[in-house]
This record gives sequence, structure tokens and C-alpha cells, in this order.
Amino acid sequence: MDWTKIKRVRGESPADTQGVYASLEELIRFQFLSRDFSFLPSQPVNSILAGRYASRLRGRGLNFEELRKYLSGDDVRMIDWKVTARTRTPYVRVYTEEKDRSVLVVCDQRMNMFWGTREKLKSVTAAHVAALASWRANAVGDRIGAVVFNDEEIIGHHPRRSQKSVMTVLNSVVKMNHQLHVDSEVEPNASMLNEALKKAVQLATHDMLVVIVSDFDGVDQTTERLTSKLAQHNDVIGILVTDPVREAPTSQRVTASDGKLQIELPFDRKAMREKVAMDYREESEQIAHFLRKLSAPLLEVSNEGDVVQQIRKLLGIVVR
Repeated sequence: MDWTKIKRVRGESPADTQGVYASLEELIRFQFLSRDFSFLPSQPVNSILAGRYASRLRGRGLNFEELRKYLSGDDVRMIDWKVTARTRTPYVRVYTEEKDRSVLVVCDQRMNMFWGTREKLKSVTAAHVAALASWRANAVGDRIGAVVFNDEEIIGHHPRRSQKSVMTVLNSVVKMNHQLHVDSEVEPNASMLNEALKKAVQLATHDMLVVIVSDFDGVDQTTERLTSKLAQHNDVIGILVTDPVREAPTSQRVTASDGKLQIELPFDRKAMREKVAMDYREESEQIAHFLRKLSAPLLEVSNEGDVVQQIRKLLGIVVR
């Protein structure tokens, strides 16, 4: 990655910063890549989701359509006895199969996501996953909503079924993604993960699929409580966005910053590489632990490699 691209100042066009910033155009292209997979529990046997968790979703269900007079051959179980008694004419209740389900994508665009040592930053990877999930929901006729958040702001979108809804979500993702820059005066705020989950609890009332896309910085007991509340009546999937920094080349030195302080990490030293790898393992185990308690799966998506191929591989789809 060309690290000079990150040194953009506020207001400068991100057109030449591929991998550092997500563009609306590239997120729209995911519409044509969101095929042949599902985040729901019915999976191929080689999918990471197969047999991993019990779905809270009740199936598509039925919507009441109308009352009409009984016709020969109708199922007698569908007779509405109250209406029949009142009118003294047999009436049946007619139902149509419910055709949509709601999907809520929670997308992290905090400063801790503005990091990457390979092809793209974690914030861009998260944007790609959010776009893929949104377009997939739209493709199968599901409603799509979102909670997009950074260190200062949370944008919530109620689930709706239309391409316009997907575009609204993607515009919010791009807006927050482009607010990230190295000279930002915004303080990193780990607690915003929990604030975003509180918003998700308000939006995901029942029988939704909640896809949380984040590096889960700031996970604590409150995170566990909120995620547990989400999982009571919904399916929850965690998508952990990672960077292969734990596999950094032995000759590389990486400069890292939190927006105020800057430090050079000597990855040419074995002790540093081992320390980073150990910290990464401990953090990943903590995240996986609280999701396991909820019987919620955790998918790991890396900055390195095509996001679509990674998701399809995790879900047991043959990548051609």
C-alpha cells in the first residue's frame, strides 16, 4: 500500500486513494457480486455457518390477505367461525406467504478501523462487507436497514425493501468512511461500539438478521449484554475485520498513529512480531468467546484478498 495516500488533508478528493477510502461507485458494483450465498442457517455442509448456531428466525410466515366465502375444496381449518356464525355463511381466511425479511447491518467506521498494512484499510473492508450484505438482502427481496457509526456519530436506517434503501445505507457508509484521516482531531471512542449496539437493539425488534461488521475494539460486558439482547429474538452474525499485520514481513517497519501520537513498530524484530501476534490472539479469543456464549458465529475477513471470495469461501460456496 502507498502510505503517502493516507496523508490527505480535509476536503481533498479521495479519487486516487483506492484501498484507503471506499467510493460509492465500487460499493454499487457489489450488486453484481452478491449471488449464490446466504447468511442464514441453511448452509452447505462445508460452510462455516453449517450446524454452528440455532436460528431464531421463524421462517417466512404468512400474512392475512382477505376473507372470502367458502368454496368446495377449501381447507376447513381455514374457516373463520366467528364470521361464519355472524353471517350464517361459511367464510375462510386467505393468507399469502410473507416474501421479505429484515436484515440489519451494523458497520464500524471508527478511527481504529483506519488501519491497514496490505491492500486496503479495515474501514474499507468493512464498507465492502456492508455493501455485499446489503445488496444480497435486496437481491432476495429482504428489507435492508443499517447502523453506521464512527467515534462521534451514529446513523440508523430502519429496514426497507428497495434499491433506494440500499443506496441510502451505502451513502451513509461512504460519508463516514471519507471523514477518516490521519490528522483528525476526533478522539478514538471505543464505547461507540456499545452505543451502536443500543441503536441496533431499537431497530432490530424481532426475527431479523443482524450482521455486525467491526474489529470489535471496545468489547466488554456491556457489549455482551447488548448482543445477547439482540440475539434473543434475532439471528446475529459477527464479521471480524482483521489485518495481516500479525504476519508482517520480518524486514518491515510500520508507522502507527492514533491521530495524536505516532510510533514506529519494528517488525524486523522477532519480539515485536510475537507480541503483536499474542495480543491479536487474545483479542480474537475474547471476541469469539462472547459470541460463542450466544451461539452466534464469527466470520473473519481480512484486508488482504478479495472480500467476495473470502465470504463465499467461508460460506462454503465454490469460488470460480
